Amino acid sequence: MSTRILYLLIILICGHRASAQHAKIENCDCDFKIDPEVLKIVPDHVKQHYKPGPDLPDSSFQKQCGYLVVPENRKKKNSTLIKLPFIVVKSKNPNKRSDPVLYTGGGPGGSSLGSAAGLMKSPIIENRDCIVFEQRGTRFALPYLRTFELDKALKEAARRNLDKDSMTIVGVKNYKAALEKRGIDLSGYNTDETVSDIHDLLKALKIDSVNLFGISYSGGLMTAVLQRDPSRIRSLILDSPLPTFVPIDEDEPVNFMEALHIYFDKVAADSASKKLHADLKSQFHQYFSSIATKTFYLPYLEAGTKDSVRIKYTKNELLSVVLDKLYDDSGRKDLARIITDLTAGKHQTYMRHYFDDFFRRNAAPDGMRLSVYCADQTAYHSEKVRGELDKIYPYLAGFHINDVYQSMCDCWNVPPINRETKQPFYSDKPVLLADGEMDPACRPLYIDRISHYMPNSQRFLLLNKGHGVIGNSMRAMVRAFLADPYKKIVSADNSIIAY
Repeated sequence: MSTRILYLLIILICGHRASAQHAKIENCDCDFKIDPEVLKIVPDHVKQHYKPGPDLPDSSFQKQCGYLVVPENRKKKNSTLIKLPFIVVKSKNPNKRSDPVLYTGGGPGGSSLGSAAGLMKSPIIENRDCIVFEQRGTRFALPYLRTFELDKALKEAARRNLDKDSMTIVGVKNYKAALEKRGIDLSGYNTDETVSDIHDLLKALKIDSVNLFGISYSGGLMTAVLQRDPSRIRSLILDSPLPTFVPIDEDEPVNFMEALHIYFDKVAADSASKKLHADLKSQFHQYFSSIATKTFYLPYLEAGTKDSVRIKYTKNELLSVVLDKLYDDSGRKDLARIITDLTAGKHQTYMRHYFDDFFRRNAAPDGMRLSVYCADQTAYHSEKVRGELDKIYPYLAGFHINDVYQSMCDCWNVPPINRETKQPFYSDKPVLLADGEMDPACRPLYIDRISHYMPNSQRFLLLNKGHGVIGNSMRAMVRAFLADPYKKIVSADNSIIAY
């Protein structure tokens, strides 16, 4: 019996006959499990990264857990049904507000349920319930769009010094075939369908007023939820958001450069750092320009093997080391030393660590990430515009900051989302916008652009912070915003600029 038929039987046995027109709630305990079809194929060496269930809020909170049962593809009359987990965590406040906060994760493709425990420590739960929703295709959804063919292809390319881009296409073709063999309709996994899922969840839970909370990709997703139907939306909290109308594939290389230049300027302004790392900016650009087409080799022994190999790498792997540290607020303090080492040709320590991590993990994108990026972004971006940046920074040519790009999407071959979803729109709903000045992915320019279309928004720039900034330092601001989202918030913290 196929897995897809089994899912359908489970739903029917539970008495929930969802049709393509009506979503249903299937209540359950909170014992969510990863799709058993994925657990069957998880490689042994990464099983520890695939815990059977998410971390849940402590037992002192009352919870409602369940699955939203919806069509996989609403454009098809007799679409297969899929199951999307959610958790409603109840506020302990007896006088709580009736408008909950709904949170879903970024990525695209990131799991949301694991964030439930952390959100319960935030001011969100003080006066209202919190709903955490797992997007279709992600880790605890049924089905979970994950196979390991792309990981295998990328590792084989590294071991045998094969062309990485060519092997990526081999892996993507095998990835797609494996998911389709499970009966999965990849054209049903995109932002438009997830927007419908969220509205269906609100209707099924009989919620008339809600505050939407999104981060990165889901920041833009939440504005798409608003765009579709603003009637239930009270306010939005958007952390380092990726606007739906932004061509991230075109922007991301220059976003990386802008954040890196801010870092270089900070190093130059710091007297102690300046003595050790004088003129780091020009040193970086000169060196990476000089190695733009070079290939390097490293004697490398993969864990669990007996014979070392001569493994090749290029400026792409070195740039990845820099980018990873730039993302890391705590690790960024070491970035000047790392760049100084790399530009002096001292690669080996960093490359061994890079390949240790590469072979230990299976870090290829999940199928949901592939489908969303291909439908949302690659279908609308311009390779010509992207290529113009390579004339300014030649060493960025062929460096894929995003792990989903045009040639992969040509193979994935899913239809684009509605053009209307990609268009900016105006709204008078109140919005709290926050980003870090060092964000190398979604620059603060993005909260400025969202604010242009949403005049009742308030922006917060966090100095010396990167991507994903709404944490303890913004507790007071989140609390004040939820209490009265139209009231101007004043920052008492000099490292948080309100404007």
